[in-house]
Amino acid sequence: MKAFLKNYRQSPRKVRLVADLVKGKSIDEAVVALDFLAKRAGMPIKKLIESAVANAKQTGAERENLFIKEICVDKGIVMKRMMPRAMGRGARINKRTSHVTLVLGEQAVKSIKSKVKSKKLVPST
Repeated sequence: MKAFLKNYRQSPRKVRLVADLVKGKSIDEAVVALDFLAKRAGMPIKKLIESAVANAKQTGAERENLFIKEICVDKGIVMKRMMPRAMGRGARINKRTSHVTLVLGEQAVKSIKSKVKSKKLVPST
């Protein structure tokens, strides 16, 4: 019930904003939140969640019982590029990448119990 996204070409700082938004939510809540999110990392993380759900279905888990137990955004490789500057110098540009690890958990099925309140009879005097 894991899925990985490696070398995603966006800085981890920006991806963590999206990851913290969906942490602890059920699958359906997370997907709806990511559909309406105006961040670039929203669609790849949504695709990662769907991949983790597909992995969980292989083990026999139900989609309704799954939630995002853990989502971790780590630093990936950093591509170093040069930008020309004045007087023949060059400034380094760091193009950062992210590794995203997603772990799904399965919560117990909540059964609906009908509660019947008993009424106490008070003798009238």
